[in-house]
Amino acid sequence: MDSPEVTFTLAYLVFAVCFVFTPTEFHSAGLTVQNLLSGWLGSEDAAFVPYHLRRTSATLLCHSLLPLGYYVGMCFAASEKQLYSLGQAPEAWRLFLLLAVTLPTIASTVIYYWSCDQWAHHPLARTLALYALPQSGWWAVASSVNTEFRRIDKFATGAPGARVIVTDTWVMKVTTYRVHVAQQQDVHLTVTESQQHELSPDSNLPVQLLTIHVASASPGVQAFDIRLNSTEYGELCEKLRAPIRSAANVVIHQSLGDLFLETFASLVEVNPTYSVPSSQELEACIGCMQTRASVKLVKTCQEAAEGECQQCYCRPMWCLTCMGKWFASRQDPQRPDTWLASRVPCPTCRARFCILDVCAVR
Repeated sequence: MDSPEVTFTLAYLVFAVCFVFTPTEFHSAGLTVQNLLSGWLGSEDAAFVPYHLRRTSATLLCHSLLPLGYYVGMCFAASEKQLYSLGQAPEAWRLFLLLAVTLPTIASTVIYYWSCDQWAHHPLARTLALYALPQSGWWAVASSVNTEFRRIDKFATGAPGARVIVTDTWVMKVTTYRVHVAQQQDVHLTVTESQQHELSPDSNLPVQLLTIHVASASPGVQAFDIRLNSTEYGELCEKLRAPIRSAANVVIHQSLGDLFLETFASLVEVNPTYSVPSSQELEACIGCMQTRASVKLVKTCQEAAEGECQQCYCRPMWCLTCMGKWFASRQDPQRPDTWLASRVPCPTCRARFCILDVCAVR
């Protein structure tokens, strides 16, 4: 392959992936279907359901045109292949063009089917129709959703491709090609998984992501999963009418302090351990008096004479949880992004230490 052909292929591949899985940079630049077609889509706040009927259709069509856009670009990037002339183009490229034309044709057919009878065949309209009263249609339910979405007290979180919206009556998940809807009074919610990350992509803070399974008691309503930060779990519970059950192995940390203690413990686990002399007996932690002391401060982050950390000569007197709480209590609550890299004084002798100096007792 020639250099222009390779360059265009790689550039278009990056563009296509970013256009489908839009990162923050593309959103900031306005390179999204919602922004490019904002004049036709209208306002989400003014009419939530009609907006997403058009948005999901437009997104499906735009994404299906990407292979055709690549072929058109290659007509210029690899002009020697004469791709603009079907009779002279290589057979492999003719097959690719057939695929590139077939995808938007199928997408257009699906969209036309959805739009028939005032969008009654769209998946979102069919879901809303399951909640409609016999004397009314799905548009009456859509009007209720539109009204509740306009209220400022709704719960909304998540990335643009996986937004979670909870109103007084509805639980919704907005994805790239679909909008999942379930009525609050019919749903069963279960926390099925939790993922702990020491650093979130957006900040230098520990984060716990919860996966909640939303299953409706109404037949025909497809179950779906929503993901959110554990710090938003309390706000979600306040908006929901139904209780949220948790799997037996899931522990939810709703505060930043809880998340920090979890991260603190995981970091200490990978630190070197401290062997207690056989003549020394471990006493109860002087912080909680509930468990035995389980950590010892030993300078391991740098050599003895280097850095800001100091050697602590205290015997093991604290458990891991109490040491983590002491470490957190000495931090600036307005700068949580600096907690993991900070240094604090030993609670007993005041020798400064960092997380790398906290060693589990063996």
